[in-house]
Amino acid sequence: MLNFDYSLYFMIQRERYLKQITPFIDKPIIKVITGIRRCGKSTFLKIICNLLTDNGVNQENILLVNKDSLEFDSLNTYKQLVSYVSDRFREVKGKKYLFIDEVQEIEGWEKALSGFLTDNTADLFITGSNSRMLSSELATYISGRYVEFKLYTLTFSEFIKFREVNEPEKMESEFALFMRYGGFPGIHRMEYDDEVIEQYVSAIYNTILLKDVVARNGLRDIALLERIAHFTADNCGNITSSKKIADYLKSQKMKGSVDTVQSYLSMLTSAYIFHKVNRFDLKGKRLLEIHEKYYVGDIGLKHSLLGYKLNDISGHLENIVYLELLSRGYKVKIGKLNELEIDFIATRNNQQIYLQVAYLLADNKTIEREFGALEKITDNYPKIVLSLDKFLDSNRNGIKWYNLIDFLRLEEF
Repeated sequence: MLNFDYSLYFMIQRERYLKQITPFIDKPIIKVITGIRRCGKSTFLKIICNLLTDNGVNQENILLVNKDSLEFDSLNTYKQLVSYVSDRFREVKGKKYLFIDEVQEIEGWEKALSGFLTDNTADLFITGSNSRMLSSELATYISGRYVEFKLYTLTFSEFIKFREVNEPEKMESEFALFMRYGGFPGIHRMEYDDEVIEQYVSAIYNTILLKDVVARNGLRDIALLERIAHFTADNCGNITSSKKIADYLKSQKMKGSVDTVQSYLSMLTSAYIFHKVNRFDLKGKRLLEIHEKYYVGDIGLKHSLLGYKLNDISGHLENIVYLELLSRGYKVKIGKLNELEIDFIATRNNQQIYLQVAYLLADNKTIEREFGALEKITDNYPKIVLSLDKFLDSNRNGIKWYNLIDFLRLEEF
């Protein structure tokens, strides 16, 4: 029988994700939760388990298989999984619920899930830490029979919920902590100390790199991988290309062709260490195939790679806003309008918003750059400028300005 940790119920509920997944509970479709390791997927599964029991489901009707636990270390193949689940549920009556955490660690997992779904074994929930898990050849077994929910590390509003801070006068100092430590939920079980948090996040990064990139892809040149990751993190928010990275490697007396760089970047993005963001030509109405940008899967990872660089605050802010948009369900591109750049074009449910992100609108030149680019967009979708300024004229030709910290706390925008 599963032993529930009821203390989890009193943690923040990740309401945004619960709202997304709730309509699919008890529906004959696999619920797939993906995201970077340690972003809270395991806890999210346990919270769903606790919510089920609160709604009258018996604990014996719920099975949680956590592949990160030694208890399930022997479940390595889909046949072993099928045998274990069959034995566990053999005498159980009524609706059953099966949760499998880090399912990609089980060889042939798709075959097991397909069988469970066909036989109506249980309502199925799985998590995975690699975006390729649903694009593999074997994934055709569950094609069209799953819905994916993408989980991210904590947003700023979730961060302050963990911290139990809500006083307006404390938001600036709290945001400084968030910008330095990032959004991995586990940091809130630690002492809020720079060295402690840095070691914890570095350990997460090393685990992801070695387990989800090196081991999964059978890489041997780890030094090359680390150099590519370091360069990409250092250039987050800047236009980047595989050729640019290959040229950098050459300057460092390292061998790395454009094709090799592209392959390694693909592996790093599949493990959610980085997110690739394509450029969109607003004039030509087309995606551009070169000169994309990359953002880190959590701002804390960037600091673990490079150290905390306060002089790169503009890049930190862009990264935070990008992840905020993703967590709200937006699809995000960067915009190009002639020679001008739009930081983000965010689309959700056929609605679109344009955003510019700046540290401070310190002079007329900066103001003109940020507002001027948006003014040249001729459609009527909302246009927003974000900065850390405390007071500013909040509207210019229909373009709204928000203090960035206040913006991140909005329920909707």
